[in-house]
Amino acid sequence: MKQVLITLALLSGGALAQTTQPATPTTAPATTTPATTTAPATSAPDSTVVGRVGQEVVTLGEFNRAFRQAVARVLNSQGVPFEDSYLAEFNDARGEFLKQYLRDRAVYQLARASVKPDTATLDKQVAEARADFKDDAEFAEALAGTGYGSEADLRADLERQQVVGAYLKSIQDRFKFGDAVVAGNYNLNRKAFTREREACARHILVKSQAEAQTIVKDLQAGGDFAKIAASKSQDPGSAAQGGDLGCFGEGEMVATFDKATFTGPLNTPQIVQSEFGWHVLQVTKRTEAGTIPLAEAAPLIREQLSREAAQKYLNAQVGKLKTESFPDLVKAAPATK
Repeated sequence: MKQVLITLALLSGGALAQTTQPATPTTAPATTTPATTTAPATSAPDSTVVGRVGQEVVTLGEFNRAFRQAVARVLNSQGVPFEDSYLAEFNDARGEFLKQYLRDRAVYQLARASVKPDTATLDKQVAEARADFKDDAEFAEALAGTGYGSEADLRADLERQQVVGAYLKSIQDRFKFGDAVVAGNYNLNRKAFTREREACARHILVKSQAEAQTIVKDLQAGGDFAKIAASKSQDPGSAAQGGDLGCFGEGEMVATFDKATFTGPLNTPQIVQSEFGWHVLQVTKRTEAGTIPLAEAAPLIREQLSREAAQKYLNAQVGKLKTESFPDLVKAAPATK
C-alpha cells in the first residue's frame, strides 16, 4: 500500500518537480459492459466539509472526484480501464491522499490569483479528445474508463493543470543564477558531474551476412540509413526510429556489438554478427569517461538551482494559507461481512 500512496501523490500533480497532464480518453474501455457502480466509501453526504484551504472549503464530493481520477490513472498506467469496483482496493490510501489533495488545492488557489486559463486551448483539447469517438455514448464510456464522471470533469482537470503549470513555470523563471554561483556549485559538486564512457549508434538488423553487405553498398552509394532501417531491419523497436538506438554505456550491449561500438570507426557502416543476426552498425558519437565540462553542466546546474529556489518559495506561499484537514471523514467505512 505504501507504493500506492506514493503513486497517488505523484499523480495528483501538485509538486513543483512535475505537473502531470490528466489522462485524456483516447480509446474506448476494453470492457464491453458498463462499469459497476458501487456505494461511496463513506456514508456522509457529498457536501460534507473534509478540509479548508484559506477561505475555501473542500467537500467530500470534490475529494471523491479527485481520488477517483487518481486511482484511474494508476490503473490506466497498467493498461486497465477504470471501474468503480476498483475503488475499494485503494481505501487505505484515502486519508493520506487527502493531505496531498489539500496541498494541490492550495497551489491551485495561488495559481488562480495570477494566471487566467486559456479557454481557446481548453476548447481545442476537449474537442480533440471528443473527435476520436463516433457518438456521445462512446465518449462517455471512454471518460468513465479514465476516471472522469463527465466531460466537465475532464475540462476542469485540464484547466487546473494548465493554470498550475503556468504558475509553477513563472515562479521558476524568477530565479536567475550568475556564472560565479554556477561555477561555485560545479566545483563543490564536481563528483556529481562525472560520466561513464558512452556511445550513440544506429543499426539495421538482418538475417544474413549477404543482406548486410548489400545494405552497406546501398549506404555507400548514398542510401538513406533511416529509410532502409524502417523497411528492412528485423528489430521492430529501433526500425520505427530509423534504426536509432540512442546513447548507451559500455557493456550494455551484447559482446560483439559492444566491442564494435566502442572500438570501430565513427560515422562509417560496419557489419557485426551477434546471436540476433547480422547488424549494419553506424556509431554516430562516442564520449569518453570523465568529468562533464562546466559549459555542458551549467544549464543543468541553473535548472536545478532555480527549481530548488522555486520549491522553497512555493512551500512558503502554501504555508501562509491556513489549511485544515479532517481525514476521518474520508476514510472508508468497514466492509460488510
